Amino acid sequence: MGSITGAVLKTLLLLSTQNWTRVIAGNSYDCDKPLVSALSPASFSSSSELSSSHGPGFARLNRRDGAGGWSPLVSNKYQWLQIDLGERMEITAVATQGGYGSSNWVTSYLLMFTDSGRNWKQYRQEDSIWGFSGNANADSVVYYRLQPSIKARFLRFIPLEWNPRGRIGMRIEVFGCAYRSEVVDLDGKSSLLYRFDQNSLSPIKDIISLKFKTMQSDGILLHREGQNGDHITLDLRRGKLFLLINSGEAKLASAHTLINLTLGSLLDDQHWHSVLIQRSGRQVNFTVDEHRHRFHAQGEFSYLDLDYEISFGGIPAPGKSVSFPHKNFHGCLENLYYNGVDIIDLAKQQKPEIITMGNVSFSCSQSQSVPVTFLSPRSYLALPGFSGEDELSATFQFRTWNKAGLLLFNELQLVSGGLLLFLNDGKLKLNLYQPGKLPSDITAGVGLNDGQWHSVSLSAKRNHLSVVVDSQVASAAFSLGSEQMYSGGTYYFGGCPDNSFGSKCKNPVGGFQGCMRLISISDKLVDLISVQQGSLGNFSDLQIDSCGITDRCLPNYCEHGGECSQSWNTFHCNCANTGYSGATCHNSVYEKSCESYKHRGNTSGFYYIDSDGSGPLDPFLLYCNMTETAWTVIRHNGSDLTRVRNTNPEKPYAGFFEYVASMEQLQATINLAEHCEQELTYYCKKSRLANQQDGSPLSWWVGRTNETQTYWGGSLPDPQKCTCGLEGNCIDSQYYCNCDADRNEWTNDTGFLSYKEHLPVRKIVVTDTGRPHSEAAYKLGPLLCRGDTPAVVTFSFDVGNGPFEISVQSPTHFNDNQWHHVKVERNMKEATIQVDQLLPKTQPAPADGHVLLQLNSQLFVGGTATRQRGFLGCIRSLQLNGMSLDLEERAKVTPGVEPGCRGHCSSYGKLCLNGGKCREKLSGFSCDCTFSAYTGPFCSKEISAHFGTGSSVVYNFQENYSLSKNSSSHAASFHGDMKLSRETIKFSFRTSRAPSLLLYVSSFYKEYLSVIIAKNGSLQIRYKLNRHQEPDVVNFDFKNMADGQLHHVEINREEGVLFVEIDDNARRQVHLSSGTEFSAVRSLVLGRISEHSDVDQETAMAGAQGFLGCLSAVQLSHVAPLKAALQPSHPAPVTISGHVTESSCVSQAGPDATSRERTHSFADHSGTRDDREPLANAIRSDSAVIGGLIAVVIFILLCIVAVAARIYQQKRLYKRNEAKRSENVDSAEAVLKSELNIQSAVSENQKEYFF
Repeated sequence: MGSITGAVLKTLLLLSTQNWTRVIAGNSYDCDKPLVSALSPASFSSSSELSSSHGPGFARLNRRDGAGGWSPLVSNKYQWLQIDLGERMEITAVATQGGYGSSNWVTSYLLMFTDSGRNWKQYRQEDSIWGFSGNANADSVVYYRLQPSIKARFLRFIPLEWNPRGRIGMRIEVFGCAYRSEVVDLDGKSSLLYRFDQNSLSPIKDIISLKFKTMQSDGILLHREGQNGDHITLDLRRGKLFLLINSGEAKLASAHTLINLTLGSLLDDQHWHSVLIQRSGRQVNFTVDEHRHRFHAQGEFSYLDLDYEISFGGIPAPGKSVSFPHKNFHGCLENLYYNGVDIIDLAKQQKPEIITMGNVSFSCSQSQSVPVTFLSPRSYLALPGFSGEDELSATFQFRTWNKAGLLLFNELQLVSGGLLLFLNDGKLKLNLYQPGKLPSDITAGVGLNDGQWHSVSLSAKRNHLSVVVDSQVASAAFSLGSEQMYSGGTYYFGGCPDNSFGSKCKNPVGGFQGCMRLISISDKLVDLISVQQGSLGNFSDLQIDSCGITDRCLPNYCEHGGECSQSWNTFHCNCANTGYSGATCHNSVYEKSCESYKHRGNTSGFYYIDSDGSGPLDPFLLYCNMTETAWTVIRHNGSDLTRVRNTNPEKPYAGFFEYVASMEQLQATINLAEHCEQELTYYCKKSRLANQQDGSPLSWWVGRTNETQTYWGGSLPDPQKCTCGLEGNCIDSQYYCNCDADRNEWTNDTGFLSYKEHLPVRKIVVTDTGRPHSEAAYKLGPLLCRGDTPAVVTFSFDVGNGPFEISVQSPTHFNDNQWHHVKVERNMKEATIQVDQLLPKTQPAPADGHVLLQLNSQLFVGGTATRQRGFLGCIRSLQLNGMSLDLEERAKVTPGVEPGCRGHCSSYGKLCLNGGKCREKLSGFSCDCTFSAYTGPFCSKEISAHFGTGSSVVYNFQENYSLSKNSSSHAASFHGDMKLSRETIKFSFRTSRAPSLLLYVSSFYKEYLSVIIAKNGSLQIRYKLNRHQEPDVVNFDFKNMADGQLHHVEINREEGVLFVEIDDNARRQVHLSSGTEFSAVRSLVLGRISEHSDVDQETAMAGAQGFLGCLSAVQLSHVAPLKAALQPSHPAPVTISGHVTESSCVSQAGPDATSRERTHSFADHSGTRDDREPLANAIRSDSAVIGGLIAVVIFILLCIVAVAARIYQQKRLYKRNEAKRSENVDSAEAVLKSELNIQSAVSENQKEYFF
């Protein structure tokens, strides 16, 4: 939706279903019978055959006759296998197989079809998918369901690729059923007129269906009109269908009363095209082939005043006329139904309600031409002429999208050089090329690359050249001296062969890509079928007997009014003056909100914003107020103060507000914003907002939901309440609004409306100013919005009876870089959508259910088939009807998509506990527990050890201080030249022995840290950061810590400040006096200290005893000694002495004991839990209690002072706001201001009572 710069993942995942099954699901009729097996051998034909036993008659599926299938004489892309079904059939599926027991099979092929055996058309699964995947071996069968089905008599299989170790080999089957139809042939001068009973049809509903085929690009297919200009017309113009519906109000110059819908392209290709028109009231559905256009008319459109007759093929009735040029249709119509009536059947039976005009026949006998397609710039067609003739002439028709390309070259005799006929910039140029002379040009035509058929006639005689393009003649005489032009023999159409063929063909503009037909040389029509069979001329890279042109601008993939142009291979979107950019004019050049402009560094000013980004809404201009918050300011036409008098419920006043943006644009802006508000002020003097007797509203406003709103402030709609009612400060406490006090003096109700679903205010209605001295005034501020919040997920689908949408609105943003879970379901009863844990939304099925849903395209994930509205982010765990789809494999071969997703840690990093680091993986994340004292997938499994008598674990940071300078280990960060000014220590323990040494850290400078349990059971932390001073001691004696229960200790030091937490409830903050730095850390000891150490007596006593019990999750900053000792992932400097075994500290204590210890309160001993006052020595519990009481008293006094100051501030603020409000009004408000100022002096003391 928005414009995305930088590295953009604008993605499209295409999940292709390679092999469809033969199961025919969803059909209400049986149309899957095999059609080939019963055909005679004469119904099969081919381009060639390898031998008589490889003939096309042996190409039946699963048959082993002859050599076991058809194989051509030469395996190349010009071979084909053809079947004649005898009559038009409906074909719903095809199947292929290789040659029996051979290495001959086709891996991909094209499927062509036709009614007449000429002018083949290629079947396409999708607009961009032309070929079918074939077989991987000789005997397996590959089926394809055809959606839509084919109605044809002839089918042709054209191999594109085959087994490289074999040759082309095919056996085939076709499935379908008989096709019945009624056909009428109109010759361009004839038509049918149907007159019907006026009581049989509804004036507001029409259903018309038909099929047509023609070689002409223009003609009226149907027309119905009335006396007042109402009409419905279906007109073929330049190969496109135009549906024109005029309600007769066009004479009033209303743009809403004329519908002009256009669909289809290249419809003059002499193939059948289906049309369906459904009109019901204002809704019009127009369908041509697989393209559909829905239109909902505005205004008085639902009724059309039409005569009770309709014509097909022209406008034959006398006196009937239309305002546009037209001609009759020349071609065939099939299965023509008007509101269920079979028109052709009535005409065949010569029913009186059908009037036939001109020559009408009931079979389609259209003459067939043989087109040829020039597929690539290397394509050419070389045809022999008559060498030495004194007149050169050629005629042909062509159609193309390319602006340039060689159409014809002929080498001249006697006069050296040649004639070149080519396209350049969409114009036709005839060039006489002579070496050594300047070329002579004749130019004719313009815009000939429009995809239409254009006729060309070229003639050259003596020294005179002429060319005719679509009846436009251009000619010139050239000075050749005494010489004359003579034909050189070979005519090269579309391009030139490779120079190795010895040709003198010149091509200055490149090869022609497009179609040609009706090629004549010297007034003789060229037999292109003979060319195809190799008996006439030669060619390269052609497709004969088929015109393969396609309209790449249908449907128009250029969004937002971008102009689509095309060449033979691609299309281009001109996005100039659209406000959008990109290949399809998809990306808005404007930001979605003022918030986005602020992020770009823009200051306050007017900006265009595009609130729906790449959606259908146009950008619009507004003001951005860039303060600390970026406010989007949307103004309207009613910002002035408006006074209202003389109204009552029977004669209300209504004020309307028109904004600078449409309601759709406003809704998109509001939905995107995090917060919106609009200030509404209602001044009143004896003008109430509500009738207090019956509660009915006397004044109200209407928002974008067109609902009456009776609240006048606040973020939640509380009916008939104003801001003063919500805050409890109305001038009369009996009412919730100041105006409802009905006083004969000016007052007001002012509030900010911030309930987004009701904004903006569109109308205000006042009805209570009809009494004496009664008056009101109102003023509406601009709509203000801030913040961005994409918070809607929508599930949309169309089952044939109109689009349905279900949306889930989230209270939080979806662009939070977190994973969100989406589940959608559609069944016969309902459709539902659920996002995350939000309440699911449900849409009941329509009355006719959802059985019409038939999906036959590929599945696109992250975007559409045209790469529009691309998703930027990650998608995973996609399941369709319980089947998991492999997104990663598809992502590997899809441009713009990468397998895996960087960003799992932003969503799941919090699952990595206890210092574990989240590490991104392609398909998820993992927790790195390297620097954690825990292990497991989420670093949640603590590593515990049971220490026996006299045992210890020693982690040596360095053996010798001098080695530290060259150390690169983790331990090296604690010593050497670096001084440790901070550390974090965490561990848990359980023991029944006192004294005990829990943890001891030593240094080379006789500095140390010890954590011990003293002889009396208290926990002591001893820091000696200066060897010349005594250690600082922090003592916790609130209970006996050697009680056999599990205890948790956390120590954090930041230079001279120490914070200690015991069992989550005892917290102390202490200032150390011995120093701020721990220099040259040597080792960490758990348990018994075995070496001599210069420590204090208490530490020495505990160190001699060691530790007997369980230690768990011991960590000093990023070093975990127990983990290094018990679960080493790499060699570590750890020494274990005595009996130390891995154990679980928690299991032995039991959950109850652990729970009790973690919630233990020691209020009776040392004051509050949150007491963090510094302690000068080990025991200061009484001082802490006294200090806490003093702090509480001081806090209460400060609160009283703050409340008093706040009340005084509110009073001054209220006065200031009243003054500002009165200063900002215009001249109309000035009168009201003076009245309010006089009144303000009287009521000043009264206002103070209501604070």
